[in-house]
Amino acid sequence: MAEPDRPPGRGRGFAGAVADVWPPRRAVQAGAYLADTETWSSWLAKLKAWARAEAGVGRFLPWVPVAFGAGIALYFTADHEPVLWVAATLALMLSAAAFLLRRHRLFPIAVMIAATAAGFTVATARTARLAHTVLARPLYSVALSGFVETRDIRERSDRFVLRVTEMESPRGEITLARVRLSVKKGMAPDVGSFVELKARLLPPLAPLRPGAYDFARDMFFQGIGASGFVMGAIKTVAPPQEGGFGLRYAAFMQDLRDTIDARIRARLDGDERAIATALLTGRRDAITTPVNDAMFISGLGHVLSISGYHMAVVAGVVFFAVRALLALIPGLHVSHPIKKWAAIAALIAAAFYLLLSGAEVATQRSFYMTAVVLIAVMVDRRAITFRTLAVAAMIVLVIAPEALVHPSFQMSFAATLGLVVLVQLGLPQLFATPDSSSAARVAMWGGRELMMLLFASLVAGLATTPYAAFHFHRVTPYGVLANLAAMPVVSALVMPAGLLGLAAAPLGLDGPFWSLMGWGIDWMIAVTRWVAALPGAVGRVTAFGIGPLIAASLGLVVMGFLRTPLRWSGALVLAGAILWAMMTPQPDIMISGDARNVAVRGRDGRLHLMRTGKDVFLVQEWLAADADARTPADASLADGVSCDDAGCVVPVADGRFVSLALRAEALEDDCARAALIITTRQAPSDCAASVVDRDRLQHQGALALTRRGQGFAVEAVRPQGTQRPWWPAAADATDFETTLTPRSPASRSQDATPPETEQQQED
Repeated sequence: MAEPDRPPGRGRGFAGAVADVWPPRRAVQAGAYLADTETWSSWLAKLKAWARAEAGVGRFLPWVPVAFGAGIALYFTADHEPVLWVAATLALMLSAAAFLLRRHRLFPIAVMIAATAAGFTVATARTARLAHTVLARPLYSVALSGFVETRDIRERSDRFVLRVTEMESPRGEITLARVRLSVKKGMAPDVGSFVELKARLLPPLAPLRPGAYDFARDMFFQGIGASGFVMGAIKTVAPPQEGGFGLRYAAFMQDLRDTIDARIRARLDGDERAIATALLTGRRDAITTPVNDAMFISGLGHVLSISGYHMAVVAGVVFFAVRALLALIPGLHVSHPIKKWAAIAALIAAAFYLLLSGAEVATQRSFYMTAVVLIAVMVDRRAITFRTLAVAAMIVLVIAPEALVHPSFQMSFAATLGLVVLVQLGLPQLFATPDSSSAARVAMWGGRELMMLLFASLVAGLATTPYAAFHFHRVTPYGVLANLAAMPVVSALVMPAGLLGLAAAPLGLDGPFWSLMGWGIDWMIAVTRWVAALPGAVGRVTAFGIGPLIAASLGLVVMGFLRTPLRWSGALVLAGAILWAMMTPQPDIMISGDARNVAVRGRDGRLHLMRTGKDVFLVQEWLAADADARTPADASLADGVSCDDAGCVVPVADGRFVSLALRAEALEDDCARAALIITTRQAPSDCAASVVDRDRLQHQGALALTRRGQGFAVEAVRPQGTQRPWWPAAADATDFETTLTPRSPASRSQDATPPETEQQQED
């Protein structure tokens, strides 16, 4: 007989009630396991769906220049020059393998590997093609003759690049192709002239500290083998031979720049003239130091370097002006593609601006990307995409792979990537459009442009922050504020007035336009100085290695290229890079390559300087890398430093002493009392202290030392075994220890003479 219905547990006591309320233990465990399994399955399904979406057709194209750039970066990390035919063979084999796998699911990975090998090979081939002699030791009283190729007008002095045709020196076995020479203000010869002179030549400037920017590498890829200064007069004579088309073109463009500068000088002077000339011709060396520093502190330094913004303004002004003029002709806009005609005119104007400004790396990148955008308009394709950026990047890296390690390339592409992401997200549609209601359009009049400028400045500033921190050791906290206040005036007044001035100059009607340009520049300078004077305007960052920068770059690329929630994995990588950079320890001792400047970190955590020369640029770099706000002239740099004619002594944070020995008689006392001796002389063989001498500095360059117990770990500008074309190693290179430790008494030189009882001839 069936039991009647009853509440759970009734008639079965407490145990029965519990049994009804709580399911069996095994059932609970099975249910929890099932729920966990379903959760993980759901997450895995989402990850697979996102991965499939990211692997869609055409989504891998932007990653090709990233892999190509990785190959170039790998080339620059090599400690000696790769063999070109081996690199080329490997690249061809990997490319063939990628082609054979074109229908396989591993095809994208094969393409990335092949692109990396191709980048490595292109960089190797570029170096081999530009191979030239680089000066390794200073030369005095060198007689030079040759053609003047370029000329730079600077604030205190001028300089020019000389293509050498004849060279006579005490060591006549060396011949240089090009040298860069400094002269007194206003004494630089004209481009294209043939001159004879005497000069003192120095090797290209090596990095001022390990991890710093390599000026020697930069000069190598410019074809310059030495720098220096002119001694005596410069004699202009008739050339023994023709300079060639390239020299005639350089002379013509230099004359054009000088003519433009002269027209601007007639209406403007001082920093107004210097900035106007910089915006139109690319010559920015005449800007005074206070204004130049304020521009970079405020975040407006990008205005001085002709890049994407300037090229976009030039092309945009010409495009819309030509299109508007053509639209005024009745019936023309209906029967003819005036939009494409305007794009052609804008492309021609952008090409002329590229040549006028000197065609630097950032300007080339900007022109290539602008050209791709305008060509897309001509062929009725969407212009602003990641493909546009990828094509521009590939063009630049194939033509000049060395651009990858240049700050302008890195910051320019990072900013452009951020702006393309902004466009891809459809941000302009978030504001009032012509399709909106009248009330919305009135309420947002001008607001849309202002908000777009705000977001563009914010995104571009954030994207370039890792590179500004790495290369210049600073960030710009008020960069958005400065750009909001100054860039509308620069876009609407300064640049259009400059373009109209260039167009009106042949007619002699350019004067008013230069005045308008000057008014806008005055406003920009006022904004710059105001922002730079705000509390906390200078965001200083200590130096960090290349590892955090690579990680930050990867994080930015992932956040920019991916479109699914997987992009936020890039934010995690970026956060890790920031922590990595913040945890980078700073060296305890910095030693210049000539041993004339030594910085030691004291008990107060700051650097204290022993120096026998006034290398302001070097001290500025050291202080900036240490996030130190002091200037090279600050008296506190010498706190705790004791000096006399024989040398200087300063304590390290742990109380041990570091000595800079200038005379031989100081070495004996320093060997007994100091933990480390820096000297350009030969230290005694039984010296108990660790020694850094001239031989080591000449072979390894500037050093950074970090305390390791009782010794010091050594990091050199030129690590052991490094041999690159821009770092020619000496033939007598020797091995050096990577750790300096004090010598024990047992390690001193011992008398090897045996006792008298043993001094007998053996059978």
